[in-house]
Amino acid sequence: MGGSTAFFGWRVVWAAFAVAVFAWGLGFYGPPILLQAIHEARGWPLSTVSAAVTTHFLAGALIVARLPALHARFGLAGITRAGGIASGLGLLGWALAAEPWQLFAATLVSGAGWAATGAAAINAMVAPWLVRGRPAALSTAYNGASVGGVLLSPLWVALIGTLGLPGAAALLGAAMAATLWLLAGRVIGRSPAALGQLPDGAPGPAPAATAHPAPPLGQPWRDRRFATLAGLMTLSLFAQIGLIAHLFSLLVPALGAQGAGLAMGMATACAVLGRMAMARLLRPGADGPGVDRRLAASASLAVQIAGAAVLLLAGGAPVPMLAGLALVGLGIGNATSLPPLIAQAEFVPADTARAVALITAASQAGYAFAPAAFGLLRDAVGGPALFVAAAILQAAAIAAAVSGRAPRG
Repeated sequence: MGGSTAFFGWRVVWAAFAVAVFAWGLGFYGPPILLQAIHEARGWPLSTVSAAVTTHFLAGALIVARLPALHARFGLAGITRAGGIASGLGLLGWALAAEPWQLFAATLVSGAGWAATGAAAINAMVAPWLVRGRPAALSTAYNGASVGGVLLSPLWVALIGTLGLPGAAALLGAAMAATLWLLAGRVIGRSPAALGQLPDGAPGPAPAATAHPAPPLGQPWRDRRFATLAGLMTLSLFAQIGLIAHLFSLLVPALGAQGAGLAMGMATACAVLGRMAMARLLRPGADGPGVDRRLAASASLAVQIAGAAVLLLAGGAPVPMLAGLALVGLGIGNATSLPPLIAQAEFVPADTARAVALITAASQAGYAFAPAAFGLLRDAVGGPALFVAAAILQAAAIAAAVSGRAPRG
C-alpha cells in the first residue's frame, strides 16, 4: 500500500513540532510575558492581570475537553486553522485592551486557540500515523514546546521593546495563523488512509500495551485508570508550573538576572534531553510488559523530586543550584508527553483521544491556579517552601501513577 511512496507520518510529526513551537510560544509562555507588559503599560494591578492568565487557561480547559468531538465535526485541519487564528486574535486583544473587561474577553479567544493547538491537539495529529513509533514521535513533536519557550520568549520581549505591545502581538499572531493555515492544509489534514499508507509505514504487530485486554472507557471518573492518570498529570503539572513561575526570581539572588535567564534556558534544554531518553526507553522492541509506562513516569517524577531537594539544600550556592535545576528540567517535558503514552497503552484506540483530551482539560484547569497558589505560599512561608511543596506534589503524582497500575500476571 505505501511501499512506493515515502512514509508521510514523519512529515506530520515535524508539522506538529512546528505547531507546538507556536502554541507554547504564544499560548503558554506568551501570557506570563504579556502579564508584566500589560501591568507596566496600563498600570493595572498584577492581581488583575494574573487573574486574566488564569482565565486564559481555564477557558482552554473547557474547550479541550470537547476537542475530539470538534475534530470529528470540523476536521483536524479546520480546528487547527481556527486555533491559529484564535490565538493570534486573542493575544492581539490582550495587547489592545483598554479596560480590564476587554482583557478578560480576549482571554476567552486566546484560551480557545491554546486548546486547539496544545497537548491534546498534538497527540491527535500524531496518533493516526504512528502506533509502535509513538513514543519517539510524541517526544519529537512535544520538543517543539521547549523550542517555543527558548525562541519565542526572548523574541516576545525584543519585539515588545521595538514594535510596542500591539505590534509584537500582531506580528507573532499573524505568523502563527499563517503557518498553521499552511501546515493544516498541506500536512496535518492528510490521513494514512487517504494516502494509501499504514500507521508506522508498514504492517506490524500492535504494541503490547497491557497484560490483559483493555476494557472500554465508560464513565471516566469512575474508571481507576482514568482517574489516576488525570491525578498524575494534574499533580505533576501543578507542581512543575507553580515552581517554574517563581524559579527565575528565586535564582536571581545567587546567579544574577543574566545567569538566571541562562539557567532557565539550560532547564529547557534538559527537558528535551529527558524526552529523548524516555523515547529511547519506550522505543519499539523495548516497549511491552517489560516497560511499564506508569513506572517510567514515576521515575521521571523521582528525578524532579531529587532536583527539588538539591535546590532546597543548595543554600544559594550556584553549582548545586544548577545541578538541582538540571534534574528538575529533565522531567519537565515528560510531564506532558508521558500521559498520552500511558493512555495509548491502557485504553482501546477508540477511547484514547477522549481520554487524552479529558486528562489534559483536568490538568489545565488545575495548573491554571498553580502560580497564584505558589505565590501565596511564598509570601506566607518563604521561597524554600516552594521546593518542599513541589516535591510533595510530585510524590503524590507518583502515588497516583502507581495506584493505577494494572494487575500483572
